[in-house]
Amino acid sequence: MVPYAPTRIRTRPLHLIRALRAQGHDVTVATLWVDALERDALDELARDVNGLVAEHMPIARSLWNCLRTLPGSDPLQAHFSWSPRLAARLQQLVDTSRFDVVHVEHLRGVRYGLMLNRMLATRVGRPALVWDSVDCISHLFRRTSTESQMPRARLAARLELGRTERFEGSATTAFDRVLVTSDADRHELLQLTRAATSSPREPCVDVVPNGVDLDYFSPTDGPREPMTLVVTGKMSYHANATAAVWFVRQVMPAVWAVHPSARVWIVGKDPGREVQKLGQSWGGSLRQEHANGRAVKGDVLVTGTVPDVRPFLRRAALAIAPIQYGVGIQNKVLEAMACGTPVVATAEAVAGLRARPGTEVAAASSPTELAIRIIDLLNDPARRADLGRAGRRFIERDHDWRRICARLTDIYRHART
Repeated sequence: MVPYAPTRIRTRPLHLIRALRAQGHDVTVATLWVDALERDALDELARDVNGLVAEHMPIARSLWNCLRTLPGSDPLQAHFSWSPRLAARLQQLVDTSRFDVVHVEHLRGVRYGLMLNRMLATRVGRPALVWDSVDCISHLFRRTSTESQMPRARLAARLELGRTERFEGSATTAFDRVLVTSDADRHELLQLTRAATSSPREPCVDVVPNGVDLDYFSPTDGPREPMTLVVTGKMSYHANATAAVWFVRQVMPAVWAVHPSARVWIVGKDPGREVQKLGQSWGGSLRQEHANGRAVKGDVLVTGTVPDVRPFLRRAALAIAPIQYGVGIQNKVLEAMACGTPVVATAEAVAGLRARPGTEVAAASSPTELAIRIIDLLNDPARRADLGRAGRRFIERDHDWRRICARLTDIYRHART
């Protein structure tokens, strides 16, 4: 059960579904769609699965769900994707068909899982219930409430934090297994559970990391632009917007002081005003910022929505992941490494990865250190190439969806015992 249409943007459910089918499992998907593009994506997905139950989810319905939830104690996220029509169809599906496992994704889908838990509580031979929390949303809200540069995001996180902490902590006990993408998220979720419940039984929380489509995101032999840096991600998402603004304002002046011709591509859909202003105020102009007595040239391209991010990843000299706060595993980092693009990241952006710093990824803990890493790599094409190749090998070893799915099916088996 996925509370949003599995698409290439919602990469985790899409590839887990495909990998399960490739292993020979029968998979039925229950989900929601918002617009014609998502409906088309589901038509394509229907050809790859054994069954598809889909309901239209107008934005107005999600907003109404939030308004109804606001006076209560539950987080808005837990009700945002609630569809009575899908709930009824899901109940009928589970009541009339035999399933070994019901897999529910995200906090937005957890209400469906809680409904099925109540429905199946006394049933002999019931399917195992698995909640893929993906990330610890409380942890994200905690960081957002103090570190986001987007005032609305800070306010929303502060309003939702307490509700989400209590809800996540108690929801984990309703499932046979809970999944997250990183060790840090596992730790946070278990801490919330201990605070929210008095049960002596600790829930089974397993780490199932995100993967990459290694055929789709792959290196090419084409030339790279030796002074171009790329930052990718959905720019309407507050953590990505904060990262882009911070990077251009706090890190790039030091880089431009050494390499005035360096360019930054900010690639991602729906950039807000703060991100758009980076291109308007910096792009192609000579800023009278003086670093070490030299004028700094700022060349920033904000692309907005692009049909395919891979050409940008494959042409850039470096991919930059300047995340200031976040949870789980950053897909943008995995995709860049899969394309053989050397990645320079904040420590926060790679905290969920087991990549070796300095060998498979370049990490930094301050603006100055990040600028130094970038300058050193811009000065050393051979080192860049080595880092890019090592990053690709790391992805093949640790983030192949097929290996991740094998781990998932082991968890399913244990959940059923």
